[in-house]
Amino acid sequence: MNIDMIKEKLSDFSKAREWDKFHSPKNISMAMSVEVAELVEIFQWLSEDESRNLDSDQIQCVKEEIADITIYILTMCMKLDIDLEEAVLSKIQLNEKKHPVFSNKKK
Repeated sequence: MNIDMIKEKLSDFSKAREWDKFHSPKNISMAMSVEVAELVEIFQWLSEDESRNLDSDQIQCVKEEIADITIYILTMCMKLDIDLEEAVLSKIQLNEKKHPVFSNKKK
């Protein structure tokens, strides 16, 4: 994924429509929660097995919602000058400390 290219496309798209004035961190976070809810809605009444075996229409809907969520994540990063790669790698390190691997193997 070329994040810089995607961020540039998002910035151009927003500027062309004069949407930048609406893209405050508060508004972005609220819009993102709506998109996450739309993703959840796809799976809401499916069984565990059904959720793992989506048809092509369902997969397309999931792809679109994941794209929407990712767009808002990248927009938030641009607004708050957050390096997404650094943030993710840093969080993985924190999670590794918080959730260490314990071996259940007997010696």
